Amino acid sequence: MLDRRSLLLTATMLTAASPALAQVPRKPVPAKPAAPARPRKPAEPGPTGTPANTPLGPLDTAAKYAVALDFNTGATLLDKDADVSMTPSSMTKLMTAYIVYSMLRAGRLKLDAELAVSERAWRMGGSKMFVQIGTQVKVEDLIRGMIIQSGNDACIVLAEGIAGSEEQFAELMNAKAKEIGLERSSFRNSTGWPHPEHRMSVRDIAILARRLITDFPEYYKYDAEKNFKYNNIEQENRNTLVQKGVADGLKTGHTDDGGYGMVVSALRQGRRTIVVINGLASMRQRAEEAERLLEWSFREFENVTLFTAGDTVEQAPVWLGTAPRVPLVGGRDLVVTMPRGWRSKAKVAIEYASPIPAPVVRGTTLGRLSVTGAGVPDLSMPLLAGADVARQGLANRALTVLGRMVGGG
Repeated sequence: MLDRRSLLLTATMLTAASPALAQVPRKPVPAKPAAPARPRKPAEPGPTGTPANTPLGPLDTAAKYAVALDFNTGATLLDKDADVSMTPSSMTKLMTAYIVYSMLRAGRLKLDAELAVSERAWRMGGSKMFVQIGTQVKVEDLIRGMIIQSGNDACIVLAEGIAGSEEQFAELMNAKAKEIGLERSSFRNSTGWPHPEHRMSVRDIAILARRLITDFPEYYKYDAEKNFKYNNIEQENRNTLVQKGVADGLKTGHTDDGGYGMVVSALRQGRRTIVVINGLASMRQRAEEAERLLEWSFREFENVTLFTAGDTVEQAPVWLGTAPRVPLVGGRDLVVTMPRGWRSKAKVAIEYASPIPAPVVRGTTLGRLSVTGAGVPDLSMPLLAGADVARQGLANRALTVLGRMVGGG
C-alpha cells in the first residue's frame, strides 16, 4: 500500500506596535529659493524584448538575455532567453580561467611559472595586459591580467603555454564544457574574440561561474582585486560592481555583435547569488541593470531550511520487524529558495510503501519527499532508513501474522 502524507509549512508573522510620536509645534522656516533645474541626460536606448520570467511574475529588464541563480540551491530566480545561444564576448574568459585553475590544481602549472609571449599574443587587439613580445610572464600575473584587465593577450599566452596553440586550447575548453554540463557552449578561442561558431548561453555562463567559485575558491580572490599594474601600466578592474563593493566577481564583456554583458556574484548574510546579463547598449546600462537585478534577487528571495540532515521526517510502520517503526530521514539538509513570505505556500509531501517489510538496513532508500507550491521551485529528495530494524524470529512472525488474521487487519 502506498502511503502519501502532505504537510503545509506555515510561517509565524510577528508584528510590533510602536508608540505614537508626540507632535511638537515648530516655528515656520522660510523656504529657500529653488535652484535652477539641471537638464536631465536622456535615457540611453536599450534592446527591446519580452520581460524576464520569475516566480513572482514578469519583470522588465533592458537586457536581451538574463538569468539569476541562487548559488546554494541552484534555483533559477529570473530567466529571459537564458538558454538561447549568443555571443559571450569576454565572459568567455571564465572558461579560460577554469582550464588554468584545473591545471594549477593538477600540478601541471605553477603560479610562479613563466610563460613566453608570442608575436600572436603581443599583436592581439582589444583589451590588453600589454605583455611584450619575447618576454616571460608569470602565470599569476597572467591570471590577474586576464581577470582584472580582461587582457586578450594574457589569455593567448596562457592558452599557448598550456596547449601549444589557441586552437588546441579551444579543444580543451569544449571538452571541459561538455564535462561540466554546459549544453549551449561552443568555443573557438580563449578570449571571446568574435567568431560565428563561438557561442554560449547566459545560463551556461552562470553555471560556469558557480563551478568556478565552488571548485576553485582559492583562486576566486583575484576577481575581487580592484586594480593591477603590469609593465608600468595600472588598470582598474573592468567590473564596476567590484569597484563599488557591490559584487566580489566575476567578469564583463563587450563586442559589437553581442553588446555589453556582465556576470556578477555577491555574498550577503550567508547567501550568494549569480546574475548574468547580455545585449545591453552601454557600459553604464549594463552596470546599472546588473546591480538592479542583483539587489532584486537578494531582496525578493530567501533560502529556507525545511529539514536538516538528522531530522526525522516520518516514523514509518515496519512489518514483521523487531521494532514497530523506522525513522525516515533525508540524509542531508533540505534547503529551498523561495520568494520572501511565501513559506506558507510550500507544500511538503512524503511518499513510501507502507508497511515497510523487515529487515530494514540503515541508509536504504525507502521513499521520497517532494516540495511544491505556487512560486516555489519543485524539489525532491530520497528518504532513507534512519535505523536498522531486524526481522522477527519465526515464532514471533507467526504470532504477528496470526494476530493480524484474527484481528482482520
